[in-house]
Amino acid sequence: MANVITGIRILCSTALLFCAVFSPVFYSLYLFAGFTDMIDGAVARKTNSVSELGSKLDTIVDFVFVVVCLLKIIPALNIPTWLYIWTGIIALIKVINVLCGFVVRKTFVAVPTVMNKVTGELLFIFTLTLTVIDLKYSAIVVCVVATFAAVQEGHYIRTERA
Repeated sequence: MANVITGIRILCSTALLFCAVFSPVFYSLYLFAGFTDMIDGAVARKTNSVSELGSKLDTIVDFVFVVVCLLKIIPALNIPTWLYIWTGIIALIKVINVLCGFVVRKTFVAVPTVMNKVTGELLFIFTLTLTVIDLKYSAIVVCVVATFAAVQEGHYIRTERA
């Protein structure tokens, strides 16, 4: 059942490609995809159907959802240069974390920290606020939290707390 819920998220993500950004249909699909992301893991745990396949599928679908959202939203915004730079720095830290995790553990390491979860939730809410809160204000909050989460994740990987 959890994998079916995750599958619904990929359908919602794909459908987003065909919607006008920031339209009621876009927001409806976006919210429904977010809802499925929140419940698929809970359903898997509740039904004792947690699996490695489900975990990997969830990660892949999360990636697809993020990429689709970026493809739709970025062209609709006037993004300042400083935000591209800050986002690039966060991405660089995350890539370094992946490489360090591989060096330390000889495998891909994902660290499900509270701050990574908070960052994900802020990013989800951030998209919902883009038409009502000036990007330069809301982006600072998200970037500060994401930077902290990325640095913390790297620390946990390097100190083998992951």
